[in-house]
Amino acid sequence: MGKKNKKESKGKGKEKTEIKAEKKAEKRSKKDLAEKGEEDIEKLIAEFQEQDRRKGQVVEEKCPPPSPRCNASLVAHPERDELLMFGGEYFTGNKMFVYNDLYAYQIKKNEWLRVSVPNGPPPRSAHQAVTVAHQGGQMWIFGGEFSSHTQSQFYHYKDLWVLHLRDKKWEQIKAPGGPTARSGHRMVAVKKQLFVFGGFHDNNRDYKYFNDIYSFDLETYTWTLLAPSGTGPSPRSGCVFVPMPDANKIVVYGGYSKERLKKDVDKGSTHTDMFVLTQEKKREGTSDSAPKWKWQPVKQTGGRPSPRSGMSVAFVSGNKALLFGGVYDEEEDEEELESVFYNELWSLDLDKGKWFPVQLRGKRSAVAERRKRRKLKLDNEGNENVADDGKKCEEGDDEMDVLQEAVENVLEIEAAAEADGIFKVTVAQPTVTAGSGSVDAEESTMDVDQFWPSRRMNTALAVRDGVMYMYGGIYEEGDKQITLNDFYSIDANKLDEWSVLIAEDRKLQVWQDSDDDDDDAKADNKTKTEAAAAVQVDEDDEETDSDESMEITFDDAPDRRDGEGILDYFDRSQDYWKQKAKEIYEEDGEEISERRLLRFAKEICEEACGR
Repeated sequence: MGKKNKKESKGKGKEKTEIKAEKKAEKRSKKDLAEKGEEDIEKLIAEFQEQDRRKGQVVEEKCPPPSPRCNASLVAHPERDELLMFGGEYFTGNKMFVYNDLYAYQIKKNEWLRVSVPNGPPPRSAHQAVTVAHQGGQMWIFGGEFSSHTQSQFYHYKDLWVLHLRDKKWEQIKAPGGPTARSGHRMVAVKKQLFVFGGFHDNNRDYKYFNDIYSFDLETYTWTLLAPSGTGPSPRSGCVFVPMPDANKIVVYGGYSKERLKKDVDKGSTHTDMFVLTQEKKREGTSDSAPKWKWQPVKQTGGRPSPRSGMSVAFVSGNKALLFGGVYDEEEDEEELESVFYNELWSLDLDKGKWFPVQLRGKRSAVAERRKRRKLKLDNEGNENVADDGKKCEEGDDEMDVLQEAVENVLEIEAAAEADGIFKVTVAQPTVTAGSGSVDAEESTMDVDQFWPSRRMNTALAVRDGVMYMYGGIYEEGDKQITLNDFYSIDANKLDEWSVLIAEDRKLQVWQDSDDDDDDAKADNKTKTEAAAAVQVDEDDEETDSDESMEITFDDAPDRRDGEGILDYFDRSQDYWKQKAKEIYEEDGEEISERRLLRFAKEICEEACGR
């Protein structure tokens, strides 16, 4: 009998050691939780599932819009004028809420329904959902994560669920060979297959990012781990993963990953590369029926977005995608991060890998009125009749379409200035003189005050009948995480203006500081209290005369625009708030760093605005 392979034996020994260490850590964790009076997370999930089993029947009822949430899924019903929302999370500062509720938004009625279906998936966020027209309509959900209220426990799912839309029935698909447990992954449907890519797993002791890709056959209910040729994306989560169904291709862009440099020191990376997964053509004479796939890097062109992750994407007609928002973490040192959030809208030509910053065009009422006046003038002068001129106007409209690419090229060259919530945009719209083919940009230039949703990441996007819908998301104000429940729509073809379906309402926000804040956070709270005292100065307070800091007021602060988010307002007026912050510190005879000055300026701005 031959000797055992030493390397193989060593590998198995290491694997056994890791398993033992994992079990010991789990046992120790459960003991700690029991001492704190918190239930084991798997027991919590089992209780949720038992509650769902007791529902017994399907119930649909009208309801208010969903609560604030991020990392929820929003998809279009494949047959009805409906959007379906599932799950998501909401953090209040000291409690995490994770949902498994199902909502249906009826587009024509502008109404929400809460749909209660027995035996559904347990609560989760950062999962993925897609809809297909297969077998009367289905919504598929894979993976995601669940967190206890205290966030001391995390659980990553690897389960696959399908909601049969016609019968309103949940079914868990227990097919072997699928992806490991994860969240932050991406999933799309191409023809009769689901594709799952990337994501991460974190158990509070260690983490791992993935770049594997799986396909799931919707007819045979089988998983396949793909092994594409070529060099593909590195491990990542939170990336853009968008299909080109007609071409059997999928585009991957960006994302985020971390790596451990040493104990308790991690380095985050925001990716900006792009790849396309494409099906290779079957060679003549080969008998292999399984399709072959390959990765190809994509050379990006156009006015590319700055690095960011957490962008949301929606596929639109013509092999184009619209992308909104995102965040970029600027590392000031090993312990401090400054997160920059975005509310830019980008258009991506998936065939060419070409980016275009979207600037809203506004309604074309002025252009339409000009054409109407010209049409009447020509008819009254007897030069051309109405019918002929109408025909020429139609020809002019066709020429407008031809000129659209030229407009986008102009937009591409322009810098994508960050939007300030509600801002003023000057858009040069080329118009066509009927029958002449000439362009008159000067007469059609419009100054339009356009509304723009506030900055955020992990918002939910869906497209139905050429209209893109956007719900919720999250951003930060200092140490606070603000979770949104606002709701908007925009014509994905015209890109003229955002329609507000549910306005952003800060009164819905609840934030309670955690009991175990570190010393820096406590110091921040102290300075915020001092800033609040400066704002809410009471002339009858006996201490006012002796406290010079009370004399600093904000009566001369720049006006805040209607509907403007606090973050956008601060960005627009931060010079004022930085000066006030500096005055407060100078009165106390203290020095302050530029980074701390900016942070304190945000705090006093927030207090002054009543947040």
